[in-house]
This record gives sequence, C-alpha cells and structure tokens, in this order.
Amino acid sequence: MTATPRIAFLASPIDEAQRALAELIARHGQYEPADADVLAALGGDGFMLQTLHRYGSLGKPVYGMKLGTVGFLMNQHGDGLLERLAAAEPAVLRPLEMVAQTESGATVGSLAYNEVSLLRQTRQAAHLRIDLNGQTRLDELICDGVLVATPAGSTAYNFSAHGPILPLGSSVIALTPIAAFRPRRWRGALLKADTEVRFQVLDPYKRPVSATADSHEVRDIVEVMIRESRDRTVTLLFDPEHNLEERMLIEQFTSG
Repeated sequence: MTATPRIAFLASPIDEAQRALAELIARHGQYEPADADVLAALGGDGFMLQTLHRYGSLGKPVYGMKLGTVGFLMNQHGDGLLERLAAAEPAVLRPLEMVAQTESGATVGSLAYNEVSLLRQTRQAAHLRIDLNGQTRLDELICDGVLVATPAGSTAYNFSAHGPILPLGSSVIALTPIAAFRPRRWRGALLKADTEVRFQVLDPYKRPVSATADSHEVRDIVEVMIRESRDRTVTLLFDPEHNLEERMLIEQFTSG
C-alpha cells in the first residue's frame, strides 16, 4: 500500500454510516473500487460480507469500520484513518465454494466467507446424508439443519449452534449440526480445509431443505457440494491492538 493510499469508501444505508461516509470523502477524497489501493467498508458485519461478495474479485484489501449492530469483522470507527491503515495487520481469508442442485434441475453456485448452512423449510426435520471426499460418513442425519464454517465464520452462526471456534490459518473447517435428533449425541466434526463435503437430501419432496451461502439462499435443494476455494482469497485489515486473531481468542474466554 502506498504512503497515501487511494481509498474507496463504501457504506451501508444506515444514517450513521452515511454521515461518516460524507465526512470521510470530504477529508480523504473518493476513488472507484477498481482504482483504489484499499476499500473502506462502513457498517456492520453484514455489510462487510456484502462488500466481500461484491468486490472480492478485485483483490483489494478491505478495512472495515464499525457503524452497525454487529462488528466482529470491523475496526472501531475513529480518527487517524491514514495512520491506522499504515499500521494495520492483514488477515487473509479463503471462502467456501457452494454448488447446490435443486429439485428443478438447476445448478446454483455461490461463495461463503462465513458459512454454508442447510436448513429445513417446513415443520418436519431434514434427513441428510453426509459424504466426505466421496465416502459416506453419515448415512442419515435427522436435524433442523447443518452447516460448514470457515475459521473467520466460526464465531458466527457456527458458534451459536455450539460449534468450535477455529484459529485463523488452521486450514480446518467446522461441520456442525443444528438441533440434531439422530444421531442424538453427534456434535459434528473438524475437517481439513480441502475436504469436499457433500450433503444429499434424502426426502426432498416431503422434507424440503434450503441452502444458504452467507446471505445467498437456494431453496428446494436435493444436493449440495462444499469445498474451500482454491483460487479466491480476500484480505481484511485490522488495527494491531485488536486484530482478528485476538478477537477470536477473546471470544473463547468470554462467557455470556
């Protein structure tokens, strides 16, 4: 990054973020994302994920500033932006790739920086088969759902579903059931990041299931394949005193 970086400011539609956007543009100027050295995302974690999905292919580092309700992936909003950017520490994230097959025969692909989750669409529990690298590991999981989470996303939905928090750079993903009924005591698994995970919906007509990659939902699926992307990465920038690895450690030692 140059000494005076070219910054593309992006903001969520909430009033607080829009006010900060106007102030930062007046102070630092504004560049188009394709012409910038760094993207500055103003909002919460949801807006950060939107930014990564929309601009991740540009390969530009992203510095988030919390102006929303949840900001695990964000830095605190404050003064001294240029100094903070110069001192920022990078965290390189590799998303999951999801390919879902639907009852209608459509094939839908999407990326997930946090997790891919499968959820029942009706009052009836989902019945799923789980294959890892082409080998069936669980003939039938009866559950409300199941998810596969990246290390960066392991503190989100995965953690709420009692899944493990994964260290950054661990080359591991979490496979976590959501309200498993059978096998009742199955708590999920830790998998090497290059594992190909395949879910087969065993009764898609009576027990329909949806799949969601971050916020992209595909309904009425019959099969989903998930694996870590081999060619896509994104870089998030964090203030050194509270970087992403430190936040994940704090999360593991904080109750409530």
